[in-house]
Amino acid sequence: MRYAIKADGLVKGYADFTLGPVSLDVPAGTVVGLVGANGAGKTTLIKCLLGLVEPDAGELEVLGDPLTRTSGLSARTKERIGVVLDTCAFPQEMRVRDVAQVGRIAYRWWDQAAFDGLTAASGIDGAKRVKELSRGMGMKLSLAFALSHAPDVLILDEATAGLDPLARDGMLDMLRAFMEDEAHSILMASHITSDLERLADRIICLEAGRVRFDLPKDAICDEAGIVRCRAAQVDELIAQGALTTAGVRIMREAYSVSVLVPDRFAFAKVHPGIPVDRVSLDDYLMMTLKGEVL
Repeated sequence: MRYAIKADGLVKGYADFTLGPVSLDVPAGTVVGLVGANGAGKTTLIKCLLGLVEPDAGELEVLGDPLTRTSGLSARTKERIGVVLDTCAFPQEMRVRDVAQVGRIAYRWWDQAAFDGLTAASGIDGAKRVKELSRGMGMKLSLAFALSHAPDVLILDEATAGLDPLARDGMLDMLRAFMEDEAHSILMASHITSDLERLADRIICLEAGRVRFDLPKDAICDEAGIVRCRAAQVDELIAQGALTTAGVRIMREAYSVSVLVPDRFAFAKVHPGIPVDRVSLDDYLMMTLKGEVL
């Protein structure tokens, strides 16, 4: 299997926070969502992947190119990475059409026709200055730029945060078109879990600098479930030993108890009288990070 990104035992320490050791991978042809609370280490991990900060330990490869402490990623590898961060990085006084000039200078495989097509499809006026663009238009410009130099992998850090639903839909459409090439990959850090539910193949959750879980999205959104029942029902299930399976989490509320089960179909078969609902990624995160383990 070819990997767009592969990290093994990655560690980066600061005075008040340590990322790692983290081991993860992004296989070619897949979209991996990166989730976790603020301060969990997502941005630090992305900075390590881009060679913006130097890891203290561990091994890291991007597109088969090992990140070394002496030289970082090669210029050829950097050209194959498209990056979109949470703000539009171009100078505020620059006009949209001049952004393409930067691309032509910086990238050997700059595709002017692709850039023109993407910006036109997004309704971005080439004569406008960057400061005149809405946040949504600015992020679409950033993504159009990233897609126009023939990248093999996209690394996105909260690229859709703060956008209205129409703007987010437009960006997700651009990402889906990118993934029509089976050699392409995306690592997408986002707090907007509904976007990841629509796009991602796998979900990796960071908590306090460590990987809390790394699961196929289908194992979360299709297989897992939420049981919402009365406290008496939970006590009965506990007495039966039905909630000791790995992955079960319990969250007690004022008038009910929510139970996360890893296989809602198996639970429903054994307990047909207790409703079990499909779980959203948001609920799965909440239950996993804050739920009680028996």
